[in-house]
Amino acid sequence: MKKFRGTYTVLITPFTADGKKVDEAALRRLVNFQIEEGIHGLIPLGSTGEFLSVTPDERRQIVEIVVKEAAGRVPVLIGTGAEWTDEVVRTSREAESMGADGVMIIPPFYSVPTDDELYTHYKKVSDAIGIPIMVYNNPATANVDMMPELIARIAEIPNCQYVKESTLDPTRVRDIMRLAGDKMTVFAGVLGYESFWLGAEGWVAVCSNVIPRWSAELFELVADKRDMDAALALYNRMTPLLWWVGGPRYVSGTKACFELMGMPMGPPRPPRLPLPEAQRPALRDVLRKMDPIYGLRKLF
Repeated sequence: MKKFRGTYTVLITPFTADGKKVDEAALRRLVNFQIEEGIHGLIPLGSTGEFLSVTPDERRQIVEIVVKEAAGRVPVLIGTGAEWTDEVVRTSREAESMGADGVMIIPPFYSVPTDDELYTHYKKVSDAIGIPIMVYNNPATANVDMMPELIARIAEIPNCQYVKESTLDPTRVRDIMRLAGDKMTVFAGVLGYESFWLGAEGWVAVCSNVIPRWSAELFELVADKRDMDAALALYNRMTPLLWWVGGPRYVSGTKACFELMGMPMGPPRPPRLPLPEAQRPALRDVLRKMDPIYGLRKLF
């Protein structure tokens, strides 16, 4: 039974100031901040969570903390993407055993698999677990583009019930829905506002790390209330932040936001660098201008 809907935050991973350890206290605070602000779901260990820059022990540590801290208040999906199918099976089984509600899986990103190889990849993982899979299409980082026709084929795999569609083409939402029907629920990966109007039932967002309440409300205004004027007004208030938490800055910019708001989450891990000091005054201005409406002042 499908149960995931709404705006899900793809969580950053807080590290200690020296970057050497996961900051457990900061991660717990982040989870509670998200849930208290009304987010609909959480996804640790995605791209924004620097999943390629943590050890296996740290991965388990992060899963345990997020699942335990969420305590069933919202669904938790775990990013389990890897280059080797057997490794994806292993981490997906691990996530399930630790209480995750589902997994999000980006395709192998170096081998550039064919459509048949991708189908087999997802089927082997599905056969090994009993929780839902969110297929993650992000050709800009995975080097493969899973077209709507392939997504519809993968939708025939029992546990592959969701897709995070992270291209800049909103017509993908329309075409996946047309080809896969109710076998595949579409989450936007980038174009949340635009995709909602085409029928996407969720959004895996980076900006919701910083503004979870607005990000959740945007979905509700479109999907539940169908209030175009209010939704567009809210979206326009959010857009100044999007430049800072998108593109090459999506990790460093998000962590800089938290530092400026008095909730330090540590630096990104190399090869990523922190947001340059010269850019921080402009980001601070963006946050301050949002403050009278959003209430960020309580965090400064």
